[in-house]
Amino acid sequence: MKNKKGTFFNFKHPQPAGALSIKISNRRCINYNMEPLGYILTGVIAFIIALVIGLIVGDNRRKKADTNEVGTAEEQATHILNDAIKSAEAKKREAVVEAREEIQKIRSENDREIKDRRSEVSKQERRLQQKEENLDRKTDAIERKEQQLASKLAAADTERQEIARLKQKETEELERISGYTSEEAKSYLISQLESEVTHESAMKIKEIEAKFKEEADTRARELIALAIQRCAADHVAEVTVSVVPLPNDEMKGRIIGREGRNIRTLETLTGAELIIDDTPEAITISCFDPVRREITRIALERLITDGRIHPARIEEMVEKAKHEVEATIKAEGERAVLDTNVRGVHPELIKLLGRLHYRTSYGQNVLNHSIEVSHIAGLLAAEIGANVQQAKRAGLLHDLGKAVDHEVEGSHVQLGVELAKKYKESPEVIHAIAAHHNDIEPQTVVACLVQAADAISAARPGARRENVESYIKRLEKLEEISSSFKGVDKAYAIQAGREIRIMVKPEEVSEDQMVLLARDIAKRIEDELEYPGQIKVNLLRETKAVEYAK
Repeated sequence: MKNKKGTFFNFKHPQPAGALSIKISNRRCINYNMEPLGYILTGVIAFIIALVIGLIVGDNRRKKADTNEVGTAEEQATHILNDAIKSAEAKKREAVVEAREEIQKIRSENDREIKDRRSEVSKQERRLQQKEENLDRKTDAIERKEQQLASKLAAADTERQEIARLKQKETEELERISGYTSEEAKSYLISQLESEVTHESAMKIKEIEAKFKEEADTRARELIALAIQRCAADHVAEVTVSVVPLPNDEMKGRIIGREGRNIRTLETLTGAELIIDDTPEAITISCFDPVRREITRIALERLITDGRIHPARIEEMVEKAKHEVEATIKAEGERAVLDTNVRGVHPELIKLLGRLHYRTSYGQNVLNHSIEVSHIAGLLAAEIGANVQQAKRAGLLHDLGKAVDHEVEGSHVQLGVELAKKYKESPEVIHAIAAHHNDIEPQTVVACLVQAADAISAARPGARRENVESYIKRLEKLEEISSSFKGVDKAYAIQAGREIRIMVKPEEVSEDQMVLLARDIAKRIEDELEYPGQIKVNLLRETKAVEYAK
């Protein structure tokens, strides 16, 4: 190649071993003053040639380097392989030595274990041999005992037969001496035993009853006395007035009116019946509804006071009397609730309680009776730790059905339960109302307390009047029940039916049997009769011995 000065260069590269020799000659000269395109082409061709030459030279160098590296790697591999073979042989020798030692050790342990097991087996064989010898000895002893027992049983059978023969002989001798056969003697002994058992049972019953009566009566007296003392109820029975006094007999004619129009108007408006008879200066009002009877009484008294008696005036007075009675009913109901301190009573129940103010039972005012039962039930509940408010509420409402029993069919217990359910009273109160006359079995303490309080209020002295006919029937039934028992001679009901005195036949009823007989009579009276308080069953047995001195 020619430089700028026109000088030619000869490019020669050293030729490596095994490589293609390339020689660039200077046969062709390039003029310094060539065209620009010629310069470019010449440069490109030179660059390509140089690039090819460089690639060939680099490839030869890499091949030579790879050949050198392969040789070195083969030498290293041979060296590593030789080392590994030497190490493996050394480890093999060590493993063989260790295995031999382990085998020797295991063999020694097995020999020792076998020796121990042989020793243990020898010991067990000796123990088994000893047990067999002991069993043989025990078997021999058992056989000897069986032989002894067999001989004893034989002797016992012989003795038993002898005893049976002697017993039979003694029984025959005893029968001959006593004059009784064996069956007759058994009957006699049984009768004696029954007598002794009856005596013992009677004594035991008397002892138990005396103990429990002493404790129960004392506690019951304390509770009832305390409840009655703290109860501030009025003991005077209030009776609804049904007789209206007149200033003179001429007033009867004015009340009747022309052709009876006045009395007919009054009876139509009130639903009550006016009885005008020969009774001087008095008119009797008859009506099963106490509220309507009270309205009639008030209206009639106001008409008599006013003096103007005619249908229009009668209608006006009856309306006023109705308003007055309704106000009184409401006031009495509120008074009962306030007196008993029972809260949250439905307004309709308050009105029904107020209606009880005009209702009486055996001469006892039902509203005052309900208030009294509420107080007593609350006091009893406080004494035994029961729910006081619940007991007072149930006591106040227990006779609620009597406010409507003359208007609706059914007993006052059923009606009271229905009213309590209607006005959302609690289940405990409803149950107490349903059970206060034992229509159902009482299941709660409150129900039992209401029963007791109702009996206390009704049975106390002066609380109620009793119908003479029912009273006489009860006394007759009491004597009839007592006389129906075997061995009873006479029976008398005394002390207004509070005691039944019974005379028994001494030849039929013994002293011990009297306790059982009194118990049976009292039980039957409790089952068949209804009565306030309690009835004393008093048995008397009298024996007499009569002899004449001559």
